[in-house]
Amino acid sequence: MAETKVEIFDTTLRDGEQTPGLSFTLDEKIEIAKALDELEVDVIEAGFPASSPDELNAVREITRASETATCGLARVKRGDIDAALESEVDIIHLFASTSDIQIKKSMRMTKDEIIERSVDSVKAVVDEGKYCLFSPMDATRTDPDYLVAISQAVEEAGADMINIPDTVGVAWPKEMEEMTALVHENVEIPLSVHCHNDYGMAVANSLASVDAGVTQIQVTVNGIGERAGNAALEETVMNVDRMEDAYTDIAKDHIFSTSKLIERLSGLQLPPTKPVVGRNAFSHESGIHAAGVIADQNTFEPGLMNPETVGHRRRFIVGKHAGRQGLTKVLTEAGLDPTEEEVKGILEKVKGISNNGKKLSEADLYAIAETELGKPEGGELVDLDQVFVMTANKATPTATITAEINGKTKTESGNGVGPVDAVFKAMKRIIGDEKKIEISEFRMDAITGGSDAVADVFVTLEDEHGVAAEARGAGDDIVIASVEALLNAVNLLARKGRTNGSG
Repeated sequence: MAETKVEIFDTTLRDGEQTPGLSFTLDEKIEIAKALDELEVDVIEAGFPASSPDELNAVREITRASETATCGLARVKRGDIDAALESEVDIIHLFASTSDIQIKKSMRMTKDEIIERSVDSVKAVVDEGKYCLFSPMDATRTDPDYLVAISQAVEEAGADMINIPDTVGVAWPKEMEEMTALVHENVEIPLSVHCHNDYGMAVANSLASVDAGVTQIQVTVNGIGERAGNAALEETVMNVDRMEDAYTDIAKDHIFSTSKLIERLSGLQLPPTKPVVGRNAFSHESGIHAAGVIADQNTFEPGLMNPETVGHRRRFIVGKHAGRQGLTKVLTEAGLDPTEEEVKGILEKVKGISNNGKKLSEADLYAIAETELGKPEGGELVDLDQVFVMTANKATPTATITAEINGKTKTESGNGVGPVDAVFKAMKRIIGDEKKIEISEFRMDAITGGSDAVADVFVTLEDEHGVAAEARGAGDDIVIASVEALLNAVNLLARKGRTNGSG
């Protein structure tokens, strides 16, 4: 059997932006669209042009800036269609509610009236020479006979594709497969699916639909979207990739970088255990696992997916479960060259500290290793002299840092939304072209109680090559603890970069 291409329709900029509290700026939307171009998605749903003049303008600017086919959402109303046309999109995505509850509470029309309105709207789009995608909204709660009837009516009116949405995420994979198969048997035009993740079934439901003949899946990067979100692009693509008779044209090595871009611009931090793109997706602590992966990555990683496939990196974590081979790998990446006896001594100390419940950062590990091995050649990238932070009188927080970088003294300032952000901006200026850094994780825990609590700050930095370094700082001054953590992470990242040849 010949393989079937499954198109990836990305709705990060439309449904993804409907995540509660999320709003991308126009510049951010264009940056995301260009990242989706590089990812080689098949369609970018740029927005809902009729929702506001600003949205219409944004959709138009995205369409002009993007190399990918763009889509605009529209209700079955002439005004919505006109707005979509004005936005210059390539595809107009019409939708009308078809479930009994939404017809009664939202549409306030009869079923016949909805079909008539839908048919007229499809004809209007087709008459304008645009590709028409039609969605019977809340399809999985729609009477099957009515779903077939409206699908056949819009096909006859000229629709190019029908999308089957699991709007409130209630379907089981078997139900989704049967429903899409039913529509597929009764229409000739191609089908798409749009699955929400309320019960955690969005990806599974999307894949089940492919088995029923669906050739397009609607997704969002990192699975963002209303309520519990949508089918995640990264998980969907990597699962289609391992189906026997289906494939996508996604540039998979751009998946991780696109995920990190959405994480940064949305402010929605991914859990470390997020499949494919999470920080721990290719991380190993267990001595048995680490030793196995070092010998052959297929021992404890999916055979068809490795970190390089999706642009990620493999990490070996040192903690209470660590073994000698994993520890040796981590120390080597930090620029150290321990003997077997030295590794044994360091591992004993690490396990002793971890068994007492303390979480070790990479910088902590390096400090422990220093006592056994001494500092490696090359010194620190940044040697801090002083930090001054001003936040008084509701002024924009400003930080000024004086430090030696590669032996030269520099003073730089930065403004931020808070004092820690200001310090980070100043540190980026201090480093300049020496290293491109971004904070991928910032976490603070109170070690003691009360208003004078001692804070434990953990920072994870990543450079432009995806190399990551984690460090910590502690103290009763949150800003100073953050500076300490940031400085430790910067210097560790520089050492790892020198070892990996990336800086």
